[in-house]
Amino acid sequence: MDTIGYLASGIATAFSGWNFAYVVIGAFVGTWIGMLPGLGPATGIALLLPLTYGLDPTGGMIMLCGIYFGSMYGGSISSILLNTPGDVSSVITMLDGNPMARKGRGGAALFCSAVASFIGGTVGLIGLTFLAEPIARFALRFGPAEYFALMTFALVATATLLQGAAVKGLIAIVLGLMVATVGIDLQSGAARFTMGSPDLFDGVSLIAVIIGLFGISEVFTNIQEIMARRWGKVATVGRLWMEASEWARCRFSFLRGSVIGFLVGVVPGAGGAVATLLAYAAERRASRHPEEFGKGAIEGVAGPEAANNASVGGALIPLFTLGLPGSSATAILLGALMIFGIQPGPRLFAESPDLVWGIIGSLYVANIVLVILNVPFIGIFVRMLTMPGAPLNAIILLLAITGAYSLNSNVFDVQVALLFGVAGFLLRKAGVPLAPFVLAVALGGNLEQSLRQALSLSDGDPAGLVPGGIAALFLGLSGILVLVATLAPAFRATARRRTETAKTRPQPR
Repeated sequence: MDTIGYLASGIATAFSGWNFAYVVIGAFVGTWIGMLPGLGPATGIALLLPLTYGLDPTGGMIMLCGIYFGSMYGGSISSILLNTPGDVSSVITMLDGNPMARKGRGGAALFCSAVASFIGGTVGLIGLTFLAEPIARFALRFGPAEYFALMTFALVATATLLQGAAVKGLIAIVLGLMVATVGIDLQSGAARFTMGSPDLFDGVSLIAVIIGLFGISEVFTNIQEIMARRWGKVATVGRLWMEASEWARCRFSFLRGSVIGFLVGVVPGAGGAVATLLAYAAERRASRHPEEFGKGAIEGVAGPEAANNASVGGALIPLFTLGLPGSSATAILLGALMIFGIQPGPRLFAESPDLVWGIIGSLYVANIVLVILNVPFIGIFVRMLTMPGAPLNAIILLLAITGAYSLNSNVFDVQVALLFGVAGFLLRKAGVPLAPFVLAVALGGNLEQSLRQALSLSDGDPAGLVPGGIAALFLGLSGILVLVATLAPAFRATARRRTETAKTRPQPR
């Protein structure tokens, strides 16, 4: 069967049985979660993952991917109306979306965001449809050394590509790998860092870590926001339509942002935040009115929102074909696949075509469902934003604790989630990013296994880690990224001192 045939089969799967209901539920809940200040896709998927335990793998993944897609849509709503991004990838939309809302053009900004999200999502899904299988076939050539190099690159790229947090991102990687080593060593049978607790013999539960880092820590952060009285007020919505001049200004922005978002999404660690930033910069360079950016330029909404949703299709390619999540949201999806007993990688398309094409087909359906939800029902979502912070956080905490307990019906998992909730809050306060941490926990076991296998095949010779050009390329890129990340702050500090010295130096008469 060719690609089009598989896609048609996947769309049929999305409409079979309860799957369409899962698409609609995921899209609606994802939009609601995405627009709530600070939550975003990773937290939403982590909180609602336990609800899918009783579903079949296809239905469960369809719902979770619908939440992922929907939250990328919904993040722009709070950015535009509250000047508070629902997720880090919606920060750029806030720069021009909120000034439009303050001018009474919030409706136009929301409509533009919905259209851009649909176009960007479609472009990203087309890329996923036609590029995923060729990449998977190429990845079948990979051995343990290539996988070790690729996972190393994914971890380093995730840490170093985060804006302004490269060194802290590397620290998060180290901390995550330390957590991943807890448990019984599969090679020697020795207990590592278990402190004599039988509950830790199987390691620390990835899902409990995720629920704590993103769900419970979010509650602590939101409580701090409420106490500081920073919970936002909804701005003016106005008419839900764009003027003819605004359509003309955005027609190329949609396409530019979509292409940029997809290409950036494929790169591990880049994700929606980097995609929206690059798309915004491209729109500002291409605009005939660059002076309007930051004051309500509609291209500043169209380009980044298209890039944000196009990055979803790009990010799913390394997850499905290589088993490498490039962001915190896709790391949680990796954990979900493992819970369902599915190992993503080059053989996924051959061994589980119904599952993977069902997910891809459901995303096409979800993209249409989200347009229907985001345009006519925008008034309902706006009223949801007026929910007081206290009951909202109580609901989040209840979902987090219930989800952690339902993993194994074990109180120990709740304790792990609470512990990592406190750790996540402290890491956020220290400016340490959570995405590299959870990615290291998710990939730590496979990384160690690939390293040991590669060294075993070479009789312990470190040269066995670079048997060919692919491994050498990824390890070389990883080294360059680490070098740049560690030296860049020193160079910036030196440049800043020189600038300050030049300003204070007396000028010759």
